[in-house]
Amino acid sequence: MNQAEKDEKYMRQALAEAQCALAEGEVPIGCVVVCKDRVVARSHNLTETLNDVTAHAEMQAVTAAANTLGGKYLTDCTLYVTVEPCPMCAGALGWAQVLRVVYGCGDAKRGYQAYAPRVLHPKTQVTGGILDEECRQLMQDFFRSRRSV
Repeated sequence: MNQAEKDEKYMRQALAEAQCALAEGEVPIGCVVVCKDRVVARSHNLTETLNDVTAHAEMQAVTAAANTLGGKYLTDCTLYVTVEPCPMCAGALGWAQVLRVVYGCGDAKRGYQAYAPRVLHPKTQVTGGILDEECRQLMQDFFRSRRSV
């Protein structure tokens, strides 16, 4: 399996996590962390459930992956997330020294690239646009439904 196929495979798993968030009334963002072709963490937004503004999918995933791997650095890991990380999450990914960040759709309003483009670790590789349309549509449908209520 080549890298593009792996990226799509794991982004589909992140999308499944986003669907879990949606079912729980959370903003539908999902995340998986992969280390050496093994999923070591999966999560989704829990800000409403935990009443915690920091309980983003990426923050949950970094903590879970660190616990699974037994260390705070995720230097051999790729984090897949359905939406471009916000500056807070990107900062955490930088401190965790994540090897690679792969996201679905960009976030022009809240994404880290607009506010803190250098916050990730210098060695972190970033790939965006994986299953972009599916990720974007999930978010648009969610917010559209919220505005019509």
